[in-house]
This record gives sequence, structure tokens and C-alpha cells, in this order.
Amino acid sequence: MSLFKRLFGGGSPEPAPMAESQEYEGFTITPTPISEGGQFRVSARIEAVIDGEEMRHDLIRADVIRDLDEATDMSVRKAKQLIDQMGKALF
Repeated sequence: MSLFKRLFGGGSPEPAPMAESQEYEGFTITPTPISEGGQFRVSARIEAVIDGEEMRHDLIRADVIRDLDEATDMSVRKAKQLIDQMGKALF
């Protein structure tokens, strides 16, 4: 790793280990918090089959949380909120 990447955190962020997916209102939510400098960015993958076609939306929020479990829980809550607000229009 180059000196500049170590000093300034260059490169792409690394996703945390994937948590178990869960079903919600016909959608599948997989929390995918992203590790960034000792914290975790709220992130989740939302999937559904609509009209026979597999659809996917990657939710990435600006929120960062220190604890992986809390970030995982927050990722699921934000995904559920987005599903409640947008439903199939999400795709």
C-alpha cells in the first residue's frame, strides 16, 4: 500500500462482512455496512422480483456509526423506511 493511501485513506471503502438477509413487505434486505476509518457507513442492498424481473437497489447513506451491530441495525431500519415510502417505485 502506498504511503499516500495509508495517510489519506485513498482507495475504495471496504464493505463489512455481510449480515443475514431478511424479508420485508415482499422485498429482501441485506445489510452491507461499509467500513470507513474505524466506523461503518449505513448501507444495504434491497432486492425484489417485480413482474418476473429481479430488481436491485443499493442504499448508501451518509450516516456513519462506530459499532458494526448498530450500523447493521440502522441499515435495516433505513431500508425498511425507504420501502415504506417508495415501494416498487424504488426501482
